Amino acid sequence: MTPRWSGEWALEAPSEEPLVDVLIPSYGRAAELAVTLSGLAAQEGVPFRVIVSDQTEGEAASFMQPAVRAMVRVLEAQGHRVQLERHLPRRGLAEHRDYLLGLASAPFVLFLDNDVWLEPGSLVRMSRALEASGCGFIGSAVQGLSYLTDRRPHERIGLALWPDDEVLPERIRPGSEGFSRWPLHNAANLAHAAAELGIPQGEWRLYRVAWVGGCVLFDREALVACGGFDFWDRLPPGHAGEDVAAQWRVMERYGGAGIIPSGAVHLEAPTTVTDREIDAAHVILGQ
Repeated sequence: MTPRWSGEWALEAPSEEPLVDVLIPSYGRAAELAVTLSGLAAQEGVPFRVIVSDQTEGEAASFMQPAVRAMVRVLEAQGHRVQLERHLPRRGLAEHRDYLLGLASAPFVLFLDNDVWLEPGSLVRMSRALEASGCGFIGSAVQGLSYLTDRRPHERIGLALWPDDEVLPERIRPGSEGFSRWPLHNAANLAHAAAELGIPQGEWRLYRVAWVGGCVLFDREALVACGGFDFWDRLPPGHAGEDVAAQWRVMERYGGAGIIPSGAVHLEAPTTVTDREIDAAHVILGQ
């Protein structure tokens, strides 16, 4: 269990090796990063380490901002190890993820964007689901809660649960049946799906995905066995879709699934990925 601070904030060292390394690639958005870290501070029931790699240029690294530093201190007070890295120059999203993966050593790695808040219980739920299913990754699709009143049943038609949460390998490419599932993660679709399914507290259901953005828990050995993000040097710095390429390679060999309820809330900040002309999945895997 997660160590807690005492009334005088005197702490014992963590007694458990982390099951999860939380990997956060960051660029700008210090306020959002602080909220992301606050969500991690609310997670219990699974030992984890946090690694933040910042690529903000200049003197003002995101993790030097007061709110971020405060949340780092909270995490450390709880007994979590927090590792803060500067990684420059910027060579693209895939290279940044490859760098973070190279720092990880825990059995599971959670790639978490720096604008996602996790509700309490999310990390232990994802970890248990990954252990139980034995697949390559479990993704919590981020939900935009400004869309809670925007119901889109037509985008949830493709929701298909894995029977008995038994996740099997599958191949996803543009034009395939599985690719058409991508609208499931629009707006607040999964929040609406969770309400309709009436899943009991603490339980979950796994479903078929095209891919998952923003919050994905991998079996580290499975991700590395499939190459991780080793394709970064085949891409120009300006690209997107590197997470899709990595997930599709893992799905073909080990399978991957989304989890309901998601528990991942998108902070709906403006994107920092403005150059999307190059689709990494297309370049690396083709259509």
